[in-house]
Amino acid sequence: MATPICSISLLNVFLLLFSLEKGYAVEENEATKSYLHVVKVNSLLPTTACNHSSKVSNSLSLEVVYRHGPCIGIVNQEKGADAPSNMEILLRDQYRVDSIHARLSSRGMFPEKQATLPVQSGASIGAGDYVVTVGLGTPKQEFTLIFDTGSDITWTQCEPCVNSCYKQKEPRLNPSKSTSYKNISCSSALCNLVASEGSQSCSSSTCRYQVQYGDGSYSIGFFAAETLTLSSSNVFENFLFGCGQQNDGLFGRAAGLLGLGRTKLALPSQTAKKYKKLFSYCLPASSSSKGYLSLGGQVSKSVKFTPLSADFDSTPFYGLDITGLSVGGRKLSLEESAFSAGTVIDSGTVITRLSPTAYSELSSAFQNLMTDYPSTSGYSIFDTCYDFSKYDTVRIPKVGVTFKGGVEMDIDVSGILYPVNGSKRVCLAFAGNDDDSDTSIFGNVQQRTYQVVYDGAKGRVGFAPGGCS
Repeated sequence: MATPICSISLLNVFLLLFSLEKGYAVEENEATKSYLHVVKVNSLLPTTACNHSSKVSNSLSLEVVYRHGPCIGIVNQEKGADAPSNMEILLRDQYRVDSIHARLSSRGMFPEKQATLPVQSGASIGAGDYVVTVGLGTPKQEFTLIFDTGSDITWTQCEPCVNSCYKQKEPRLNPSKSTSYKNISCSSALCNLVASEGSQSCSSSTCRYQVQYGDGSYSIGFFAAETLTLSSSNVFENFLFGCGQQNDGLFGRAAGLLGLGRTKLALPSQTAKKYKKLFSYCLPASSSSKGYLSLGGQVSKSVKFTPLSADFDSTPFYGLDITGLSVGGRKLSLEESAFSAGTVIDSGTVITRLSPTAYSELSSAFQNLMTDYPSTSGYSIFDTCYDFSKYDTVRIPKVGVTFKGGVEMDIDVSGILYPVNGSKRVCLAFAGNDDDSDTSIFGNVQQRTYQVVYDGAKGRVGFAPGGCS
């Protein structure tokens, strides 16, 4: 059990209890803002209208939208065919988590643990949740791609699609109509790069790639070079990518994937001469708002950096070190061993996974501060859930994460509770791994509204609040 929160002053407690007893509306004033979020319940729920007020700030930024939300466009939302249920989203999320753990095991990071999923050359990992639009080919054709910090190879579906392709938002890339498209030969050293992300083979001397994802999705096709256009002044010739001829799975209507991992094949490395392996993004607070993916540029002084963990240098993942957690302004009493398996930050994992020891302490402390609200049964990977159906406004304890170097991240309220099935039933948006030896994963829900900066050249990741505003 968590230790009592004794750092809150008696005056603050008195003011809060007095307001509740008198039935007054509790504002997030000096008495409560240090440890509570006071929010309207409806603000926690998804909406069906896109908020178009969010704007991309400069020419180096791409607009980011949630791929199952209203901002992706009417084509993608036809008859709701591409909007999975919460249960499906969380099931896929668990596939991705299992895949990441298996992939790390296959690279010898945790030799005592057995990979429990079929991993093909360490390439099995579920696809992500957020999409951007980029241009490929000459003349340029625009494509909606899922961006993913846990993947390296960028790929899109291509004509003639000799085996099978799924339905996507835009027409598929037609290499025969692009003057800049070139297949990579099997004899080229570039063909060897494919092995870092998936598996490679040859077809009539043409290099082929194959990537398989943890949820059963896959892409197979030709490894090629093409012109990538991010903006009119950000054009990259001979960008290496996969031209998919056999693709299937849970990609929605996205045309493929944009790899933002750490190997030579990923976008940050291929554009390093211009952007210095520097990129950042902000994921919006809700599926009905927009964020951005920015490449290069200047780093704001408000960004606080934590170093990348050397334990993950041989992987595509960005490894970090969590050193502490807090709930309601009180640091939890946790031994270093609760975080000894390390952490990866991942744009494609939805819900943050912690060691069972850390999660148990977090959940217990959260429950101790939520006794005013009726609890309800668990849901999928969640076991700490509440029924807010009789409430218009609720008070939620703040949750904080501390990274190596003293970098403290106060999780946005949208990243603390996860609504299920569009109702006023919500759950604590964290889950525990199976074992303390499993790597923790810092998921995208907990990253919401922050500017998250990846500085590969300097080996660090940074955070700044209010990143989408």
